[in-house]
Amino acid sequence: MRKALTFSAIALASSMALAVPTAAFAADATPAAHNSATPTPAPAPAALKLSVSSGKPGDSVQMSMEVPDGSTGLSISSKALNDVKMTDGRGATATIAKVADGNYGVSLTGTGPDGKKIQATAQLTVKDGKPAPAPTTSTLSLSKDNGKPGDKIQVTIKTAPNEKSAFIKSDAFGGQVNLKNDGKGVWTGTAVVAKNVKSGYYGVDAFAGGKKFDTVKFSTDATGPVTPKPKPVPVDPSHHKTPKGSVNTGQAPLGWLPSDAANHG
Repeated sequence: MRKALTFSAIALASSMALAVPTAAFAADATPAAHNSATPTPAPAPAALKLSVSSGKPGDSVQMSMEVPDGSTGLSISSKALNDVKMTDGRGATATIAKVADGNYGVSLTGTGPDGKKIQATAQLTVKDGKPAPAPTTSTLSLSKDNGKPGDKIQVTIKTAPNEKSAFIKSDAFGGQVNLKNDGKGVWTGTAVVAKNVKSGYYGVDAFAGGKKFDTVKFSTDATGPVTPKPKPVPVDPSHHKTPKGSVNTGQAPLGWLPSDAANHG
């Protein structure tokens, strides 16, 4: 009887001893949590400095770079710079390009000795110092501001040199009158007062580039010219009619005088 109990106790102790490592092994098998995302390396410290903060097209600009030793692929670029040349060491030269006035960025890029990207920027103000050209205002002029049917009126429109078209419109001239350009922004032509125009005031609209920019007043007189009375024309002596029983002397007949009565008394 005791042998059976002893065996049972040994079996129980053995099973308990085996269970502990099993549980420990199961705990060890649980995978540890970790972050799979790879952090992006921060750019290597760098700086870019310009010899001037502003300038006009054609001016020279010196640039210096502060980058880690062993950096490679260094490059400087900007819309405001022409002929960028990297110099020995950590510098560069360039000239300011012919660009519109304004502020422009200058960018430095490259690769650091640790493989990290190098990036730095600077600002450059471009100003040519010339006053901005005043906007060109188109103008219209007529040789006369009034006329009769058939009268010729000289028309002149002045526009910007690069304007593509110019003309006038008015019922006084029967509609549109096209003009010719001298290539320098001066447009000229002849408008004829319409034959069927009525007396009154008419607007003359002026156009440049297809857009109306002005309207002037033009008056018309459709009454026509006054017909002068004909002057009397002397009668040609050869056309005189000679009464019967008289002689054509070319002079008017004499009137009766009182002396004639005395002579016949």
